Amino acid sequence: MSDRVGPGRAEIVSTAVVVLLVALAVFALWPRPSAGPAVADGPAAPSAVAVSDAELAPLRAAAALPACPAPGAPGVGGPLAGVTVACLGAEGAVDLGSVAADGPVLLNLWASWCAPCREELPALAAYAARPGAVPVLLVDVDDDPRAALRTLGELGVALPSALDAGTAVRTALAVPPGLPYSFLARPDGSVARVDPPVPFTGADDVADAVAELS
Repeated sequence: MSDRVGPGRAEIVSTAVVVLLVALAVFALWPRPSAGPAVADGPAAPSAVAVSDAELAPLRAAAALPACPAPGAPGVGGPLAGVTVACLGAEGAVDLGSVAADGPVLLNLWASWCAPCREELPALAAYAARPGAVPVLLVDVDDDPRAALRTLGELGVALPSALDAGTAVRTALAVPPGLPYSFLARPDGSVARVDPPVPFTGADDVADAVAELS
């Protein structure tokens, strides 16, 4: 009895090897989803935490944030029309649809658990301190406001800050996953996103982004 593999069996083995090699090649070349440039590192974003004004009072005093924008002229439409969120630094609300009624405003969406957000906050503060800078309004999202106030205090960043305790801002602006993101709200109601959403590293970066969208 011969030990040689018959032609039929050899052909089957060869075909199987070819099919396997083709499958491996397809798997290697199959496109993978790329990570966005502004996705925060660490664990997934937590849900927003509701905290009473009484509990926030001492943290607000320590952070000493400037007052939130007061209600201005009625908005003229746009994605933020009718979007009202809480003020982070004090009791009260912020009508995002009217914050840019008198001129453009840079909205920065951030959270205390987002490392790139914390890294760019000083750049935003340095830009806002420049003569002629457009106002900067921080919007804390998907966060615990107690942690947000502590973070701002530790970094020495004193900027007007709002708190989106739900998903109103993310929904209105169709914000992709990840943080931080910045948007320029204009008096005509339009809102433009800073793109690519690379975290700012200095005041000049912020100034350049604002100039490009103004």
